[in-house]
Amino acid sequence: MNGREIFDRLCAATSRRTTLAYSTSFSMGVRLLARDMRGPIHAIYGFVRFADEIVDTFLDHQRDELLRTFERDTWEAIEGRISLNPILHSFQGAVHAVGIDHEHIATFLHSMRMDLQRSSHDRTSYQTYVLGSAEVVGLMCLRVFCAGDEEAYKRLRPAAMRLGAAFQKINFLRDLHEDSRHLGRTYFPGVDRSGLTASRKREIEAEIHGDLLVADAGIGQLRPGARFGVRLAAMYYKALLHKIERTPAGQLHQRRIRLSNARKFAMLLGSYVHRASIHSHA
Repeated sequence: MNGREIFDRLCAATSRRTTLAYSTSFSMGVRLLARDMRGPIHAIYGFVRFADEIVDTFLDHQRDELLRTFERDTWEAIEGRISLNPILHSFQGAVHAVGIDHEHIATFLHSMRMDLQRSSHDRTSYQTYVLGSAEVVGLMCLRVFCAGDEEAYKRLRPAAMRLGAAFQKINFLRDLHEDSRHLGRTYFPGVDRSGLTASRKREIEAEIHGDLLVADAGIGQLRPGARFGVRLAAMYYKALLHKIERTPAGQLHQRRIRLSNARKFAMLLGSYVHRASIHSHA
């Protein structure tokens, strides 16, 4: 193994460790993907996570400058096919390997800038934010899942976007307390920091169910190497949504809704058993 191969592996391992450190549930879904898909998905997650941490976590620093530097370094990594930032080096490799659209990267970074510029949203800015923060991330992942099959990519675009949107909207509901109290943000139009009404909560939940209905049809059309991992992620978010639906609107402003690790691992085990059963009958 030469020095470049060692460096590439080190950067890939950094993206993998980043995924595991920040999201147990996402990491479990990645384990069910085909082996050749895991590295690019870890790379996408690491890129998205670092950008998100800049705008959400580093409150004692010049976040606008950090984000500008991160964006500049991202494009330089992609153009030069190398970066000494392990996360960006891993990401640029995935961009070139699976053909991630540069427009989607720019749209994502625009939504990250919106987090520094807006504390609330109307319908237009909300749709713009969800497009960049979630829907195009779904399309980045779809590039990995389709493995160069352009026809499948075009056919599954709407489902991938709606799945990304559903996940993000569920995150907004789950994190309502933290976003409003600690970051001073509200994402849903018609919702301010004073609270989420029961009727508005039901409207949002119905919107999410509509997204998931479209997404489910697409998940069933994915190749087996991608289908089981994506389905596990969808199962996790559906379970989280169900728990949110059973939680009164006022309580969402008081605590973060979570699923226990035992529940997550039960879903993972069930998915493994289901996959094994299908493979044994194939």
